Amino acid sequence: MESKQATEALAALAHETRLAVFRLLMREGPDGLPAGTVGERAGIAPSTLSFHLGHLERAGLLRSWRVQRQIFYAVDVTGTRRLIAFLTEDCCGGNPEICAGLTDGLAMTSPLTGGKEDTGMTDTTYNVLFLCTGNSARSILAESVLNRVGRSRFRAFSAGSHPAGAIHPYALDLLQRQNFPTQDLRSKNWNEFAQDGAPKLDFVFTVCDNAANEVCPVWPGQPMTAHWGLPDPAAVEGTEAERRLAFADALRMLTQRIDIFVNLPIESLDKLSLSQRLSEIGKSGAPATAEG
Repeated sequence: MESKQATEALAALAHETRLAVFRLLMREGPDGLPAGTVGERAGIAPSTLSFHLGHLERAGLLRSWRVQRQIFYAVDVTGTRRLIAFLTEDCCGGNPEICAGLTDGLAMTSPLTGGKEDTGMTDTTYNVLFLCTGNSARSILAESVLNRVGRSRFRAFSAGSHPAGAIHPYALDLLQRQNFPTQDLRSKNWNEFAQDGAPKLDFVFTVCDNAANEVCPVWPGQPMTAHWGLPDPAAVEGTEAERRLAFADALRMLTQRIDIFVNLPIESLDKLSLSQRLSEIGKSGAPATAEG
């Protein structure tokens, strides 16, 4: 973090209302809160709430995302840790024992970077593959969500064991209406990611039961895996409104899980702990059904 960024972050916090909002969202963790709930709990009028939330977000201390008609806010853990690292990097003029405890936890070991120690701030970009059977709905939604909320720290892909060859129109329409990136999306076979020259994968998540139970290719790089199954929106029958609602529910659940994922302290967790955390994320929400 540069001095200008640190100054902007500190200036954003140097206001009683914004400091209260930041501390409130810090207590809530990566799930965050809808903007309206933030205002209610902090006692802030809607007319001024958006100004304060926007100020904190521009300073790199909050993140936001939309779920249907609501905008959620959560602490940007990476940005906050960068600020703490900046404030403490020259601790005590070469005598770090003086401020022992203040910087504890900033030097971390990553299970995905060969045990290399760093400050908890990494320039590593993690490649994440989402899998389902048809690669037309759930995995497509997940790819698009992570490529937006993961910023430059994560790069998402998706594929299927038996790809449909086309993205479900309801999935594509939903993503476009909520301004998620769609230009690079396509339905494709998971064998593409097992070939020479394929991206080295750090994480592979299955989002339907069928894909989880199939024999996957051998992925380059021996990525960490987890099952994040959820119901197939394409399998829902009923009116058009009911079917579209199923896609919106899938997007909501995936957004919630991905938001927790991108805020995990990946660099500080050993492989076993990280694996357990990834599995726990997949248990949130409704149980998985069908294929997709």
